This record gives sequence, C-alpha cells and structure tokens, in this order.
Amino acid sequence: MRSMRSSPISHQLSRITPDCNLVFAVPNVPFPVSVRCHLRSTLSTLDTAARIHSIKFNHLARIAIGIFLAYTEEKDNRMSIFSPIRYAILLAIASVLSLTVHGQSLEGKQSKPGKLVGTVTDVNGDPVPNATVVLETPESNDRRTLVTPESGFFEFTDVKPSTPHEIKVRAKDFADWTSPTVTVDPGQFKIVTGIQLRIEPERTTVDVHYDPVEVATEQFKSEERQRVFGIIPNFYVSYESDPAPLTAKMKFKLALKVSTDPVTAAGVALISASRQAANTPKYGQGWGAYGERFGSTAADGFSDIMIGGAILPSLLHQDPRYFYQGTGTTGSRVRHAMFSPFVAKGDNGKWQPNYSSLGGDLASSALSNLYYPQANRGAGLVFGNFAIGTAERIGASLAQEFVFGKFTRRGGHMK
Repeated sequence: MRSMRSSPISHQLSRITPDCNLVFAVPNVPFPVSVRCHLRSTLSTLDTAARIHSIKFNHLARIAIGIFLAYTEEKDNRMSIFSPIRYAILLAIASVLSLTVHGQSLEGKQSKPGKLVGTVTDVNGDPVPNATVVLETPESNDRRTLVTPESGFFEFTDVKPSTPHEIKVRAKDFADWTSPTVTVDPGQFKIVTGIQLRIEPERTTVDVHYDPVEVATEQFKSEERQRVFGIIPNFYVSYESDPAPLTAKMKFKLALKVSTDPVTAAGVALISASRQAANTPKYGQGWGAYGERFGSTAADGFSDIMIGGAILPSLLHQDPRYFYQGTGTTGSRVRHAMFSPFVAKGDNGKWQPNYSSLGGDLASSALSNLYYPQANRGAGLVFGNFAIGTAERIGASLAQEFVFGKFTRRGGHMK
C-alpha cells in the first residue's frame, strides 16, 4: 500500500485501465455487487464514448477518477472507516460523466441528417426528364432545387430530420405536383413514391366584357333589317329576350329610317287616297286636294314618329320599341300588347308610364292645327287624332304580337 502513495495517479490509472474489476479489489471494503456492476457499466460506457469522440476526453475522465482515488488513499487514515462514502462519491462522478457522454452521443444521433430520393414519372410510368424538383420547408425559407436527368431520378442529401418538408415538381406540358408533408427520421433513407405527372389540361381564357352600347349596336343592326314578308318595315319591334337600351343617336336614326323608307311613302299615298274618298280633312276634291292630304298625312306621321319615337324618348330615357312577348297564355299576351301604348320600358330596364308615346300622339295632333283646314281645327281635332293614334298603336301592337312576328324576316330569315 505504501508503494501506491509514491505514484498515486499512475497507480490508480493502472488499477482502472486494464480491468475495471480491479477498482473494487480494495482490501477491507465490503461494496455491494450491484454497485460494482453499475460502476463497471458506467466506466465501460465512458471508455466507448471516449474512443468515439476524442482521446483527450478519455484521459480526462480517467485522470479525474484517478485523482479522486489517489487523494482519498492519501487520507486513508482518517477516512478508512468511511471508505464506502469514498466509493459512493466515485459512483456519482462516474454516473455524471456517463450521463454527459450518453447525452452527447444521443444528441449526435438525433441530429444526423437523412436522405430523400424518388423518381418523377408520367401516368404511364415513363420517367420525366428535365423536371424541376423543389424541396422546401413550409415553416421557413429553406428551399433546395434540382433538375431530373433522363432517368427522372432525384436525390436530396443532408435533409434535416424531424422537420416537415414538401416536394414540388414542375415540368413542361405537365400539371404541377405537390407531395403531402414528408418527414425523415435521423439518418433515414426515405423513398418518395407516387410522383406521377398528369398532362396539363388546355386552358383558354375568355375575357367577357359587357358593353351595353356594343350590344345595342348589334341588335340595332338586326332590327334595321326587319321587314314583314321582307318588304314592310318593322323596325320598332325587339324580339330579343334581354334587349339593350338604344342610345339617343339610335333613336333618331331609327325614326328617320322609318320616315324616309319608300314603303312608308307608299303607305302615306294609300292613306291619302282613302281620305280623299272620305273627303277628310276638308280640302275638297281634285289632285290639288289630294296633294294637300298627302302632305298633311305625311306631316302627321313624321311629327308623331320624331316626337314620340326620338325626341321624347331621348329626353325621358324611354325605349320607343315594342317588346315582343311571344310566350305565355293568350290572355297575358293580349294584355301585354294592349298596354304597350301606355307602359314603356325605361333605359334603366324598368317599366314606367309611356310618356313618350302618349306625348308624341298628343303633340302631333296639336301640330295638325297648323296645316289642317279651318273647318277641322280646334280641340276636337287634337283629341280626335290623339284617340285615333292611340287606337292605331293598340291595333298595331296586337298585330305585332300575334301576326307580324310570324312573317317578319330577322337577320335575313323568316322566324
């Protein structure tokens, strides 16, 4: 025992290094077998960890234990009766060192990166080359990108373990593909399956822009060609289910087109002849009287169309056209036609009193006092012509709803 004190550290190390059982071969120290086993396991763990990490740590641990044993040997005279305490302290030192080394080892294993591999294919199983594969972490800006070769294979190394990742694949002429969340364990080699790209569907973008003026212009062009039997003008009827309102310019153009149409002139001639036969107004007989009747009839029609079909509709923002119903019960269609001289559709699409039509008939009748014979002038002429004009509109609306619509050419075709 005295030779031990001459070189305590080396002596204690020699007792530890060859065989850990020698540590407990101290005379007169009855130490439990379970404690000796735990110390043996602890020192064995320490040795293994020291070899993995560094030789310095190995020496440091052994030197620390050796110093403690040598120091307590030097104090043997005082502490001999407390030898079990000395070995209990040794057990604590070894346990702490063992836990520290074990924690470092476990931490190293948990931080070991993983690997993600896969193959990009199409729905037929053929590899897709030149596909861009992106590995990203949704919770951060960590993003890695690579391009597949001819085999379609890709490989991401040094993948951070226990972290959710997403794999996104994009290739020309294919729809994009995104994987569900992928997580690798420490050191895991993981194969990502099911990467099948589908052909991207053809996309056609249609920019729909509604311009009421453009729509009204197209409808107006169609209405300008509407003629009963392809001969008699029927411009003031809309067969559209959702007609666009006419602009003021269109209202005046339509009124002038009707007034100057050759068929309109022929109609004025026929009406003048019938009035000639009835001697009304009282211009007398002869070609001169017929000419006056022709002029007054034309003036009546022109003023009525211009005031009731262009001027007032433009000022009051009302539509002068008749809107063909065409469906529903006969009673509903009759009511629709008979009320049309009294109810008009505003440019805002809402139904309202037909001030334009009634005002046009009344104004035209009032103007007749300027050129009708003296015998026909007066309030009777005004209201008489107003009543006749309104009755004519009702009759014309009924004819439009039930007769003319069947024989009107629209867009060059008979409907």
